[in-house]
Amino acid sequence: MDRIVIGIAGGTASGKTTVAERLFEEFGNDAALLSHDFYYKPHEELSKEERSRLNYDHPDSLDTAMLVEHVKELKKGNSILHPTYDFANYRRNDKWQTMDSAKLIIVEGILIFTDSKLCKLCDVKLFVDAPADVRFIRRLTRDVTERGRSMESVIDQYLTTVKPMHEQFVEPSKTKADLIIPQGGHNEIAINMIIDGIKKKLN
Repeated sequence: MDRIVIGIAGGTASGKTTVAERLFEEFGNDAALLSHDFYYKPHEELSKEERSRLNYDHPDSLDTAMLVEHVKELKKGNSILHPTYDFANYRRNDKWQTMDSAKLIIVEGILIFTDSKLCKLCDVKLFVDAPADVRFIRRLTRDVTERGRSMESVIDQYLTTVKPMHEQFVEPSKTKADLIIPQGGHNEIAINMIIDGIKKKLN
């Protein structure tokens, strides 16, 4: 069976996860969704306070080599056991999860197009775009309500690492994309066109 790997990148809170989940819901049992966020390095040797001060928006903060191997296995039709991450405590969870292969393999994350090996594994590369102020407001709301962060810590992290790392790594990776989706996950026309294109490829 030929399997299609769709890579979905974009800035923090741009809507890439929304696009990925739309595709995942559309294709149901024929799809597998893998997030780069699962692969943050654990740093168990550090305290929670020390881990909270790390730069999580640099490519080196993620074990992308492991993600590459897992995508290769899924593309071969094999199942994988992948890590999961606890954002509230800045640590990798003890329990890993099994994921079966599927016809459509969706890989999403802000930095996935910064790795050449991962790019080569993607049959289609999408970049979800949204204005910086919109992304910041979405991130602030998400991190405070869903990840247990204080407003001050989110603002500090955005200014010290998120914004400069976006400008250094994420924005330049847009040139690797086959298609750029403006308006984030709210661009129904673009999402529906992508869904139709994937269905043609799978059939």
